[in-house]
This record gives sequence, C-alpha cells and structure tokens, in this order.
Amino acid sequence: MAAKDRDRFSTATRLRLLGEQTAARVYRSQTRRQARRSRLTGRAALLALVVCSLVVALAYPMRQYVSQRAQIADLQRQKRQEQQRVEQLRDLKARWQDDSYAEQQIRKRLHYVLPGETGYTVVGPGAAKQSHAEQGTARRPWYANVWDGVDKSDASDQ
Repeated sequence: MAAKDRDRFSTATRLRLLGEQTAARVYRSQTRRQARRSRLTGRAALLALVVCSLVVALAYPMRQYVSQRAQIADLQRQKRQEQQRVEQLRDLKARWQDDSYAEQQIRKRLHYVLPGETGYTVVGPGAAKQSHAEQGTARRPWYANVWDGVDKSDASDQ
C-alpha cells in the first residue's frame, strides 16, 4: 500500500491526472461547441435560404417598378414640354390675329412695301459671290449640276 500511496502523490501521476482531466474538459467543450455550431449553422442556412428566396422573388417586380417610375417621370417631363409648346403656339396665334403684327411680318419676310414707299435690300459681299456661282450653274443642264454634286460629296468623304 505504501507503493500505491507513493504513486498517488507523485508529480508524474498528478500531471497525468491533471492532463486527463483537462483533456476531458476540452473534449466536452468541443462537443458542446460542435453541437451549438451545427444547430446555429442549420438556422443560418435556413435564414439565408429564406432571404435569398425573397430577394429572387422581389428582384423582378422591383426592377419593373423602378423602370415604370422612370418612364412615368419621362412622360411627365414630355407633357410639361408639350404644354409649354401649346402655350407658345397659342401666343403666336393670338399675335397673328393682330393686324399690325401680321403687317410687320409680311413686310419683314416677303419684303412688301406700301404704295409710295421705296424698298431696299442690302446684300452682303458673301451673298454676291454666291449669286455669281449660282448664275454659272444656271446656264448648265440640270444633269451636269447633279453630277457635280455627286463629285463634291465623294471628295468630301475622302
């Protein structure tokens, strides 16, 4: 019995017992952690599956909603522009109903003058050169002018 007591209180025996106890604690905590992890992982997987299903189920309707809202905004903008254009045309129509405005526009655009007035047209230097060029083309046959136009367009492409 003395050998048994001495073996029980030896340092090597105590360290071995302490190591076994520690190993048992570590093993128990790892099995608990694994049990917790597996339970938590299953819940997390289910939650991830539900979230992914919701995202997939709502992605197309949300895209349609956003695109339709953008289309509505574009149509409202176009409507405002067209309303402004209608107002401008109404104003123009009302101006043309006035005889003095109509007379002013006729004089300006058609170069009309009243009896007793003298009308003048001022021609700039660029217009004079252009008219000489047009006079040269007026003497030629029409098909020659068309062919020159084709040649000029080919030259501009190159």
